[in-house]
Amino acid sequence: MFKIFNITCDEATTICDKSQYGEATLYEKIQLNWHLLVCKVCALYTKQNKKMTNILKFKANDCSKDKVCLSSTDKEELKKQLNNFN
Repeated sequence: MFKIFNITCDEATTICDKSQYGEATLYEKIQLNWHLLVCKVCALYTKQNKKMTNILKFKANDCSKDKVCLSSTDKEELKKQLNNFN
């Protein structure tokens, strides 16, 4: 019976990410929770993912209040740095 809930770790992390943004279905959430009961690595990933999401949401709210933006020079420098990684 529980074989219908078995998913791989890759599927679990995908569902975890979808769940963070409210895009996971109820069935996917059930599959994820079942997987998290047996896989401690994915449970840790989920815990860290939730923590990171909360931190980023907090920082995003904090930054939107300040209305501080990057200058054009800073934006160009950031673009150059990002292009160097490709």
